[in-house]
Amino acid sequence: MHPIRVLFLCTGNSARSQMAEAVLNQKGGGRFQAYCAGSHPVATVHPLALEVLEESGIRWKGHLPRGLEGLDQEHWEFVITVCDQARESCPIFPGQPVIAHWGMGDPATVSGTSEVRLTAFRNALNLISRRIDRLLSLPLEKLEGQIRAQQVEAIGREVFPLVGVGRTPTGGGPPLT
Repeated sequence: MHPIRVLFLCTGNSARSQMAEAVLNQKGGGRFQAYCAGSHPVATVHPLALEVLEESGIRWKGHLPRGLEGLDQEHWEFVITVCDQARESCPIFPGQPVIAHWGMGDPATVSGTSEVRLTAFRNALNLISRRIDRLLSLPLEKLEGQIRAQQVEAIGREVFPLVGVGRTPTGGGPPLT
């Protein structure tokens, strides 16, 4: 059986989608093959995204932010947008993949002290990780068509608690692995 191919889309491809790719590739244990891109990619990955991945034990394989060039012609089983702007500009993909929206705020736009900004990235990683845990718990190979799409889309509407200042990304537990 081949890995389930997932594309995470956001605007800049510098934080949310990069973290989602890294988390799913690590937690998915070969069952998934995740990639990420942005509708308007920026020049570099945000350093705080890399910092929270590292402190959580998530391996980032590393690539610069990239656009959709060529990726919009590949076969995907799931295309998951993590910001509203990417959702609105999401292209049509061949093969009718499940398109799901897991919208969330951009931690890169948070201002304040370094601790406030770091907490915003921890919260984003926590939310991404919990959503991916839910995705991993679904029997995707057994779900078909509209039910499969509804289950993955519903993950983006679930509410998870945020972390507080000084707490780990899992709300006080062990690192995300």
